[in-house]
Amino acid sequence: MTKIGVILRGKYGSRLVETVRSKTDMEVIVAELPAYLPDFIDEPEEFFSGLDFDTKVFDADIIITYSLHPDITPQIARLAGQAGVRALIVPGGASKAPVKELEDISKEYGIFIEVDEICCNVASDPATDDFTCFFGNPVLDVEVKDGKVAKVNVIRGAPCGSTWHMAEALVGTPVEEAGPKAGLIVSQYPCRAVRGNMGGIHESSEMHKQEIEAAIKRQQASSRK
Repeated sequence: MTKIGVILRGKYGSRLVETVRSKTDMEVIVAELPAYLPDFIDEPEEFFSGLDFDTKVFDADIIITYSLHPDITPQIARLAGQAGVRALIVPGGASKAPVKELEDISKEYGIFIEVDEICCNVASDPATDDFTCFFGNPVLDVEVKDGKVAKVNVIRGAPCGSTWHMAEALVGTPVEEAGPKAGLIVSQYPCRAVRGNMGGIHESSEMHKQEIEAAIKRQQASSRK
């Protein structure tokens, strides 16, 4: 059984833990960082060692870290690499993680590291396939009846749970309205992704809109055969 480690920080990461536990049989190991950390940490190794942090999280195969701190994240990456973790996923984007330093750590320890602004944009890689076969860019199968969405089957969804929430809310929607409504539902979901710019929740919203529209077209093409 694949073990997924999740490093929480305050409110960040809890929905991913809930979704992974409810949608898969993967074992989830959780560790927590303080919600509030200094803006700058001169000695990350020393600072980290002084935290009340459960290092059992490094027993995982794949770790998702919501450390969201450019000084703490590299230290987590080093400890993960030393422990033999095969992949580290870093949400929050490059502004929260020193990409070049993480690339160096990846090469030094042979650990796959991916930095993404949002978790529903995590790319598939052999090191993360056990996770991304369930979570990442949405993949949907839509059933249509009498010109309306009858059912949405989630093959792969956002780890915050927004895809499954959207799938339920779309039932009964006319197919011509399904794409825009899907995007709206996801944008209103209480995801922790950044709001107020063209990335973050807006990117996730657009991804879901496009996939619903594509899934409806696939279903319509199949029904005409």
